[in-house]
Amino acid sequence: MKKIVSGLGQANTKITGGFIAFLKEYGIIGLAIAVIIGAAVSKLVSALVADIIMPIVAFFIPGGNWREAVLMIGPVVLKIGSFVGAVLDFTIIAFVIYLIAKWLLKEEKVTKK
Repeated sequence: MKKIVSGLGQANTKITGGFIAFLKEYGIIGLAIAVIIGAAVSKLVSALVADIIMPIVAFFIPGGNWREAVLMIGPVVLKIGSFVGAVLDFTIIAFVIYLIAKWLLKEEKVTKK
């Protein structure tokens, strides 16, 4: 019985070691960290857009509650305010992420000697 347990323990160590080597070789750990940081940055950018940028945009749009705007064509009701709001949110978020990425990934110019 002890030999079986010992054999299973060695097989388990080989599998675990192989799995850890796989994670290191293909950069899976770095990818997991990037996903977690990306989720945190997404929340940060969404808060920036919702709490700072959109109130400024809403100030310049008359009527204030423009996200509730609808277009009625007979019995069909199109919620254009909601759609335009989503497009505007996406555009602002994409632009802010572009600016952040450009700032973080700034490459130094290399001059020839």
